[in-house]
Amino acid sequence: MSKKVLVITGSPRKNGNSFAMTESFIRAAEAKGHTVTRFDAAMMQVGGCRACETCYKTGKPCSFDDDFNRIAPAVLEADVLVFTMPVYWYSIPAQIKAVIDRLYSLVVGGKDITGKECALIACCEEEDPTVLDGVRIPMERTAALNKWTMAGEVLVPGVLNPGDIHKTDGCRQAAELADKI
Repeated sequence: MSKKVLVITGSPRKNGNSFAMTESFIRAAEAKGHTVTRFDAAMMQVGGCRACETCYKTGKPCSFDDDFNRIAPAVLEADVLVFTMPVYWYSIPAQIKAVIDRLYSLVVGGKDITGKECALIACCEEEDPTVLDGVRIPMERTAALNKWTMAGEVLVPGVLNPGDIHKTDGCRQAAELADKI
């Protein structure tokens, strides 16, 4: 069955390792007949949530009109949400964290975002795989809070420079993730 897949990236490096895995995933998902929409959060203007709780009061998901209001309708339409990112300072990069925080507007606005599938693709510079806990745990908790099913995770340590991912099986793992959605 074909699904609507929304991919949200969090890296500002277009030739970076998480982008390489993202592209492998997208190619595999499209080859399986899924429709993929992609937003590169680092190339967009998305501010943090201001907790004003005026969500949808202006007819838009967020009263503060930025690129999140382009992403929000795609979140609502998606069957599967895939978040891809590098680890920055042991956590989620700010560019994608703002998008995740702004999902709050959908909840405050009374939109049902439950029942979706979710997946995570992430990498980090350090060899220690526990460094990836800084993105894995918050994403798993976000999925649980929103009643999303975690379809899978691709977590690759030990990649820093562009192209390092090709010394690992990260792109293969990302492509295989498409089999799980």
